[in-house]
Amino acid sequence: MQEGFVVITGYAVLLIDAIALVAIVYGTIEAFVGAIRAVLFPSTRTQGPVVWLRYARWLVAGLTFQLAADIIQTSIEPTWDEIGRLASIAVIRTFLNYFLERDMLEVREDPGAREKTS
Repeated sequence: MQEGFVVITGYAVLLIDAIALVAIVYGTIEAFVGAIRAVLFPSTRTQGPVVWLRYARWLVAGLTFQLAADIIQTSIEPTWDEIGRLASIAVIRTFLNYFLERDMLEVREDPGAREKTS
């Protein structure tokens, strides 16, 4: 029975890590295209700070999925390396989330930001 859970956990962790990878890669491509667009066409709606804010959201999403996968994996085979990795991702995600929330608040308070994000 326990071996079955270990196998299922392995597939679940692989799937969730793949979702995290897709989120981060998609966000990176979107940020790259947005940054190029902002440089080449500065009068368009896509402005630098908005591009980086959206990119941060994708990074937080990817790190959240990685954290979920690490929690599942650590619950089956808790090693100090796994616990350290889990703690590192949790700290990075917390800092990114804090700064993302702060940046979002600044964008909301900026009267011209609504035009940029629409």
